[in-house]
Amino acid sequence: MMELIHNAQIFLQYNFPLLQLQLTDILDIAILALVIYKLLWMLRKTSSGRVMWGVLILMMVMFISSNNVLGLTATSFLLDKVVQWGFVVLVVLFQPEIRRFLERMGSGRLGFVFASTKEAGQEVETAILQTTEAYTDLSRDKVGALMVFERQNLLDDVVKTGTALDCGVSSELLKNIFWNKAPLHDGAVIVRNGRIVGAGCMLPLSGNVNLSRELGMRHRAGIGMSEHSDAVVVIVSEETGSISAAVGGMLKRHLAPETLERLLRNELLNDKQEEKKGTQFPLLGLLVGQGKKEEGEPL
Repeated sequence: MMELIHNAQIFLQYNFPLLQLQLTDILDIAILALVIYKLLWMLRKTSSGRVMWGVLILMMVMFISSNNVLGLTATSFLLDKVVQWGFVVLVVLFQPEIRRFLERMGSGRLGFVFASTKEAGQEVETAILQTTEAYTDLSRDKVGALMVFERQNLLDDVVKTGTALDCGVSSELLKNIFWNKAPLHDGAVIVRNGRIVGAGCMLPLSGNVNLSRELGMRHRAGIGMSEHSDAVVVIVSEETGSISAAVGGMLKRHLAPETLERLLRNELLNDKQEEKKGTQFPLLGLLVGQGKKEEGEPL
């Protein structure tokens, strides 16, 4: 009997704070956890995500040195000085993400920060169908076209080089943009989550000196964009009307419309499915990351 009372006292001693939890406390913890998770998920898609990991490593080193685990007196002193300016440094490093978050708050679009990927997946599906339809006509008429489908790496810097838009992808709109008399036909169209966010954008040229001389500037720009990011770039040649796609620095040429549609589905819709799976195990997804090997013909 005494042992039972002793065990009960131990249980209450270690679990009494949990017994005092109220519904508001649980709600408070849930909101904070959701905000932190969504912020980490947003950073994972940008180059700032690597900066965040650097900050976490720095904080770990600070913890070790401040507790004199290794006796790093000089390191602890230096890191303490760095922390005094740490807030300003973080604001500078994450200025684009902070600005984007505040702009969404001001425009009433804060819900997009916490939006589900289901609606985005439907828009990507529509964008693939409309792009295939447009490229079929553009290829037949030998009208040059260059489209970039953004994936994990945000292309805000590329969008800034052209005209910012915010509209769905449609076959007629694409054919109007790439019509050779249109003011935006020379640049690239940027598609993010199934929506056009920029047109007339300038892309970085490929630095590969072994490219075939048959490839024009559109193809070199498309390959360059795929070298600098994980984007999928689709091209229509103005000279031959052939359809090509660049992924991971590799160029796939002379694609039939049905092959283009299948390629876009494999590259874009599979990404959405993997992203949805990643939300079930967020910590594992952030630590391990996801990637896949791209294949293409030699350049």
